[in-house]
Amino acid sequence: QVQLVESGGGLVQAGGSLRLSCAASGRTFGRYAMGWFRQAPGKQRELVATFTPFGGTNYADSVKGRFTISRDNAKNTVYLQMNSLKPEDTAVYYCAATNRVVLTTSPDYWGQGTQVTVSS
Repeated sequence: QVQLVESGGGLVQAGGSLRLSCAASGRTFGRYAMGWFRQAPGKQRELVATFTPFGGTNYADSVKGRFTISRDNAKNTVYLQMNSLKPEDTAVYYCAATNRVVLTTSPDYWGQGTQVTVSS
């Protein structure tokens, strides 16, 4: 059974930083197959960061230059370093994974979510 377990969320002041982690178990995902989404209150879930083939990354415009996605293949874990956080980054952050080669907008698996709250 595949499980994605997030950690690292919490309450932080605007301008602060948080690092989210997502450990996958049950199968090993390819290097482009995991990523992060988020859902703010009253809004649809949106893609935050994923990997693209040949070592690239893809970010939502709202987080470019502030967030960095990375992974440790040996640990089957993906990270999201969030810097210069803004109140509008407040959301539940979800780790996601796909059975395909590249994660796009339709994951096959979701984590339980971790709350990130940024106070002004």
